[in-house]
Amino acid sequence: MSISVLIVEDHPVVRSGIRMLLTEEGDINVLAEASNGREALTALETIKPDLLLLDISMPEVNGLEVTQHVREKYPTMPILILTMHEDERYFFQLLRAGATGYIVKGAAPNDLVSAVRAVAAGQAYLYPSLARLLAKEPDTVLSARELEVLQLTAQGLTAREVGKKLSISSNTVERHRANIMSKLGVSNRAELIRYAIRRGLLSIEDL
Repeated sequence: MSISVLIVEDHPVVRSGIRMLLTEEGDINVLAEASNGREALTALETIKPDLLLLDISMPEVNGLEVTQHVREKYPTMPILILTMHEDERYFFQLLRAGATGYIVKGAAPNDLVSAVRAVAAGQAYLYPSLARLLAKEPDTVLSARELEVLQLTAQGLTAREVGKKLSISSNTVERHRANIMSKLGVSNRAELIRYAIRRGLLSIEDL
């Protein structure tokens, strides 16, 4: 079964190299190319690829903005981020926005091909050096209730929404959150997401 791909990359030489690499595989078809995010969004109005292969740093509309728009308008479309950035900030921003996979341009060609096939099949793919970002936290013991609060908080629910789901007050939720952050030594939601994914409480599809 052929996998159709839309490549979104602003450097023509890089884009050409990616196209040749993928088409040589036989089962991957480059359906279209775009040199920036705006072109990509326009293309998606008329074509429906099996996979969006997307750079982050682009003129006009960047990869994060494209991911957010695509996830809103085409919620089931797989998105594989291909970027030079191994930066934690970009990594978690893209995961929260709805990227299905994340691989760096310095990866081996066969890793990119494997990532395309995995993401097109509906699986999450994280390049090993980036996946290790999810395993930085110490193995801290949280109570069952704290784990429930952590999971719902990482999904973006407010204290009131968490309380409603768990039948507890929002003040109690806030106390649990404070205890969780103290135990984990974290100060923001991105770090909570890392821990939740590492513990299997949250998948990329939940973000």
